[in-house]
Amino acid sequence: MMHTPRDQGRLRRRLRDGECVYGTFIGLGVATSAEVAASAGLDLVLLDLEHGAGGEEQIGPTVLAAAAYGAGTVVRVETDERIRIGRALDAGASGIMLPRQESAEQVEASIRHLSIPPHGDRGVAGYTRAGRWGQDGDALRRAAEETLGVVQIETLGALADADRIAAMDGVDVLFVGPSDLSWALGVPGRLDSPPFQDALATVLAAATAHGKAAGILAATPEAARRYRDQGFRFLLIGSDGSLLAGSLRSALEQLAPTTPDTTHP
Repeated sequence: MMHTPRDQGRLRRRLRDGECVYGTFIGLGVATSAEVAASAGLDLVLLDLEHGAGGEEQIGPTVLAAAAYGAGTVVRVETDERIRIGRALDAGASGIMLPRQESAEQVEASIRHLSIPPHGDRGVAGYTRAGRWGQDGDALRRAAEETLGVVQIETLGALADADRIAAMDGVDVLFVGPSDLSWALGVPGRLDSPPFQDALATVLAAATAHGKAAGILAATPEAARRYRDQGFRFLLIGSDGSLLAGSLRSALEQLAPTTPDTTHP
């Protein structure tokens, strides 16, 4: 068996087999954060280059830190440019999350960057981490079957085209960004509102119809459980920053002094 930090398609196979996978966003800009998250038993970490504090230099260390505990690394690229996606994959990413997609046509163009010719236009280089520094000559050919493609459904255009997007080869997950989508729908933050719930149903129906997975960000484990019960299978629970802040806030609330009872002598 060839040793490699890449997950060799494990996440993609599990989702295609109907399993649920769990992860969290990594945005603090340090690989140790991903290591801690992976050590907790997550299936993946989602390195956030759109909103996170780190840059592309974090991809390699994050891939290695997560792989040490058996977790894959999916990278949310800052833009859907070919070079940004290719660099993330060359650094060993298990998959790519594409943010701010506005239409099926945009997704069709973006998803090509995940594959080498003739199916795509990713640059061909075997001497990267993805190719085990030139020691895995078949890595790029296998990448077409191993790379996870995650498309965010967070704009009205993407929502309207959800079925067309789900039908595309190379798209494995339709991922709802709750904040962006709720704002786009005119119900900012109101995740229990009918328009937002209808949008979730649309995404789930599109993914199910084409044998793909639906994914979503959940702020809490309780929310993740509800989404899982609805049919979502690519579940991200908070982020390294939000989970740390929430844990510390809870600890401080538990330590806050209680007001003495002065009603009785």
